Amino acid sequence: MANRRVGGILFIKKDGEQLQAKGAFTYNLGVPEREAVVGSDGVHGFSEMPRVPFIEGAITDSDELDLATLLRTRDSTVTIELANGKTVVLREAWFAGESSPNTETGEIPVRFEGIEGEEVAA
Repeated sequence: MANRRVGGILFIKKDGEQLQAKGAFTYNLGVPEREAVVGSDGVHGFSEMPRVPFIEGAITDSDELDLATLLRTRDSTVTIELANGKTVVLREAWFAGESSPNTETGEIPVRFEGIEGEEVAA
């Protein structure tokens, strides 16, 4: 097995504009969640529910960042470029949840949700 980078450095962009990524990010491609359906006579199958694709983490605030515009994000394309060479693309994305910037660390939690998530190999 080759010695290759699998984690660490990443880049996040919103509509092609790079934000300052801070710390770990998580993502979900929106693959449906499946749950077993069990009866008293055994497993009957499974049910399936859609899940919302998302990209979540934290960015660093700067004098160039317009927080109000960031919070109003909708119908955007958000990407994270991972250390392993993959890119995760979130289409028709919006800013989700509440953002509570931390003035001591300059950290802004971000969560983008969208209609479609895709992982593109290097």
